[in-house]
Amino acid sequence: MVNNDDENNKNENQGLRASEVLKKLITAGMGAAFMTEESIRAYVSELKLPKDVLNYILQGASKSKDELMDRVGNEVVRIISKIDFVSEASKFVEDHKFKITAEVEVIRKDSGGVELNISRKK
Repeated sequence: MVNNDDENNKNENQGLRASEVLKKLITAGMGAAFMTEESIRAYVSELKLPKDVLNYILQGASKSKDELMDRVGNEVVRIISKIDFVSEASKFVEDHKFKITAEVEVIRKDSGGVELNISRKK
């Protein structure tokens, strides 16, 4: 009787451990696009995976990150290419008033005598 209980507990513990490992791997995979290689390595290091499995995860993460950045970049380029900047600038100029304030000061190099200050504000 005791052996059955021990085996059941052992199987349950292995099932929980496998479940935790799988959960960590999925989480690492989902967050890989936003994590560095070192942070992924640190995250899955406590799972005590073989080196080839760890390398496979890191390669997959790197590939996923590259694909995500390519897709985001292509989408941004596609959106920007649809913008008519001349039309948008024209609308902006029509709807806004420009105010320019300038101050000009001319000073003699030898800092001696004459100084001219021009200031125009409206």
